[in-house]
Amino acid sequence: MHAVAARGRFLTVALLSGALVLAPGTAFADWPPSAGTQGDTKQSASSDAGRLVSKVTYSGSVRSAGSNSVIRPVSDWTPPACWYEPRSVAEFKKYVESMYEETINTPGQANYAKAAVGQFRDIYKDGEYKDYNGDKADEGNWWVAVQNPDRVDDPASWECSKLPFWVKNNDDPGVDQAVTPKVLAEAAYNAIQLPDTKVTLAPEDATKVNLPTWAWLDKAKFKEVSVTAALNVAGLNIQATTTAKPLSLKLEPGTSDAETYPASGVCKINGNDSIGEPYAKGKSDQTPPCGIRYLRSSGNGTYKLKATITWQIDWTGTGGAGGDLPYGTFGTTQDITVQEIQSVNR
Repeated sequence: MHAVAARGRFLTVALLSGALVLAPGTAFADWPPSAGTQGDTKQSASSDAGRLVSKVTYSGSVRSAGSNSVIRPVSDWTPPACWYEPRSVAEFKKYVESMYEETINTPGQANYAKAAVGQFRDIYKDGEYKDYNGDKADEGNWWVAVQNPDRVDDPASWECSKLPFWVKNNDDPGVDQAVTPKVLAEAAYNAIQLPDTKVTLAPEDATKVNLPTWAWLDKAKFKEVSVTAALNVAGLNIQATTTAKPLSLKLEPGTSDAETYPASGVCKINGNDSIGEPYAKGKSDQTPPCGIRYLRSSGNGTYKLKATITWQIDWTGTGGAGGDLPYGTFGTTQDITVQEIQSVNR
């Protein structure tokens, strides 16, 4: 089967062919997101016209593409896979015309794709609307479905399947998942770059059977991080900052032949935002506030110590909006060598 030239174009053809069904979403904050964020602002066509991609920008502690340091919600909640954003008349017209020309002129393009994109163009050019509502450019904007860039391979990202629609300035778009500061906060949740959770251990390289191993995370290396998601397009100017603050560290020794301190394996954050306590001379007979005691040697191999941080997530946004988001976790593993204590018989 022939494919439409670009992923964004396939979305339109799939919509017209009935491949997608509009799924109910979660209703967000009252519209408008905050007073004064919409108006009679004209937006020139963007350089990526021809593709319906999100205009949301991210700043702060943003993880790089392909990074595996994704924070995982403790519940079955997930950041939004798609949402609706406004586009100016000029932007939307350029998108449709570029999509139409490329689809029609692509060698080997399937006839059904050409027909579908032609039908789509007709809706806004000469059908239900005239010339993309060009005579009303100062009165409103087109709202379009976009995918979360981090979830384009997730089937949920196709749930925003409503065809582009016209909304007058300051009117409620009337759809679930219309972009708001809360939607931006939830998108920023998924974009946060978390610090490495490798804990400092003493002994550092190898520990001994039945010898308490101290574990800690220093405040200077382990602190709260945040990401700001912003959208300034077609008269809509909103943003939200999502902040992750460490709460606790959970240690999983990698074997049942071990004990953790405390017994639950969960080390709470200290008053100075550190976790655990650094080992120092004179503490060899003390029980670490955060640590492990292995009861059996790792032999010729190692144990996989898993250190998982639980993060408290909150957000603030345009117009004084804000609140809490589900706690998240992020963990890594490190190799631990456990040796038998050697004794010398005389």
